[in-house]
Amino acid sequence: MKPPTVLLVDDEEEIRHSTAQSLELAGIAVHEFSNAESALTYVTPGFHGMLITDIRMPGMDGMTLLAKVRDIDSDLPVILVTGHGDVQLAVRAMREGAYDFIEKPFAAQHLADVAKRALDRRMLVLENRLLRAAAGHPDDIESRLPGRSAAMIELRYRLRAVGGTDADLLIVGDTGVGKEVVARAVHDISSRANRPFVAINCAALPGNLIESELFGHEIGAFPGALRARYGKFEHARGGTVLLDEIGSMPPDLQARLLRVIQDRVIVRLGSNEQIPLDVRFIATSKVKLEDEVTQGRFRADLLYRLNVVTLNVPPLSYRREDVPILFLQLLREAAGRHRRDMGEVSPRLLAEIARREWPGNVRELRNAADRYVLGLDIEGVTDSADDVTAKLSDRVARFERSVIASALQAHGGSLKPVYEELGISRKTLYEKMQRYALGRDGETTEV
Repeated sequence: MKPPTVLLVDDEEEIRHSTAQSLELAGIAVHEFSNAESALTYVTPGFHGMLITDIRMPGMDGMTLLAKVRDIDSDLPVILVTGHGDVQLAVRAMREGAYDFIEKPFAAQHLADVAKRALDRRMLVLENRLLRAAAGHPDDIESRLPGRSAAMIELRYRLRAVGGTDADLLIVGDTGVGKEVVARAVHDISSRANRPFVAINCAALPGNLIESELFGHEIGAFPGALRARYGKFEHARGGTVLLDEIGSMPPDLQARLLRVIQDRVIVRLGSNEQIPLDVRFIATSKVKLEDEVTQGRFRADLLYRLNVVTLNVPPLSYRREDVPILFLQLLREAAGRHRRDMGEVSPRLLAEIARREWPGNVRELRNAADRYVLGLDIEGVTDSADDVTAKLSDRVARFERSVIASALQAHGGSLKPVYEELGISRKTLYEKMQRYALGRDGETTEV
């Protein structure tokens, strides 16, 4: 088992350094971050450690970071550091899954003691997962990629076979099948698990900043470059780079990427100095890159470099027998995420779920699980028996949600006429909107 590490996030440099120093003096390994986005690259379901974060920060704040961490692994402890005015917010965060909160100013020894308890808990969770696997229970990989179909058994076998190596991978599959889940699983069972996992959406890279984003730049490299910065490749040193939808990468950048993969060095914009790059590359694609090569849209030599090993992730249409199992798992996750009771799921509903087409694959099925937990109907799936036997509280909640959603839509998102019309306070309306995941437009915000 790798030694545990604390990810410490605070935008105030002096406080961050002094806190890190006190934790290190207590024998705790620490990685410091000035922003939440950088710390999040280290968080995976198999991360050996925990996170301490300030709440008030520019960009992504501590509450948003907590939510994103819980989406990745709900068992990963998060300690929030709060100012006096944030205590109520921190208490709410505890209800939403935070491990603890520390109010400023705090004693260094107190934070270290809480962090050690959180790390001990994290190590017990990870050890329990290993013991369950040894006892024949589904292991972490099977929990993340469930299914009894031959295609999923083969995928898990190949993933375990290559996960511990440094071989570059190509993961191929339709939209929504879980290619990034597979990539994170590969990272977590590798020797790089405690280093960054940096996901790069090749289809969303800003055209005028692509090279700076990936390779970094020196001062004066271009107008507005007032200070040097390292790019995403350099940030991932020692870890894994996920090139998501690599088929969308512009041709000129494909040539530069090929050189990086071949030589494992980068050069920042405005510099001639070569920087060694120790990373593992994992690329994903929803299209056959061989066809893209034939059409002249993708470099053949880059494809050969990337597909040392190819993992094919099957769509749900190829493994219908897995759909009920997967839906039940997604329901459990949704119930925990939304703090709702999962309730009983009838065989009739599971049969309907299995029969329905899911062109959006796991992503669409996850949205359906969220809707079910929130008391909403699943489009294209009917189960009248469920409606008859539903608990009174659930039926009332569905009705209340529909009334509030209709009022929000009728008043164009203006809240005052809504709570006046419904005869409730502004605070009560906000709480009910949060409970039912409703935006000002009356539409669902969390699915």
